Amino acid sequence: QVQLVESGGGLVQAGGSLRLSCAASGRTFSSHHMGWFRQAPGKEREFVAAISWSGIMTSYADSVKGRFTISRDNAKNTVYLQMNSLKPEDTAVYCCAAALRPLTVVTLTMTSQYDYWGQGTQVTVSS
Repeated sequence: QVQLVESGGGLVQAGGSLRLSCAASGRTFSSHHMGWFRQAPGKEREFVAAISWSGIMTSYADSVKGRFTISRDNAKNTVYLQMNSLKPEDTAVYCCAAALRPLTVVTLTMTSQYDYWGQGTQVTVSS
């Protein structure tokens, strides 16, 4: 069992930055692939970024490439999402998720592949 708690969300002006954190409980965190997803009002949940258990493999949605960076610290059981050059269209609830099964760079992007989810943290970008 893995429990995930996100933090770091807030209100920021367009062009600003935020760093989201996702703290995981459980000794098996280092064995899990981790992902960030977001859901804006009236829209479906969408993939943002993911990182393999080792940190070697990462994947990003086209809409955030070059602006967002995912990283993890297995010693701290934490995964991060550094978000730069934020845009109003980045406004959403951001959730982290954990997956234990083997994943590829493609399946890392799929919500159905993740086993555990956090409650989310609100990110609001004003224009």
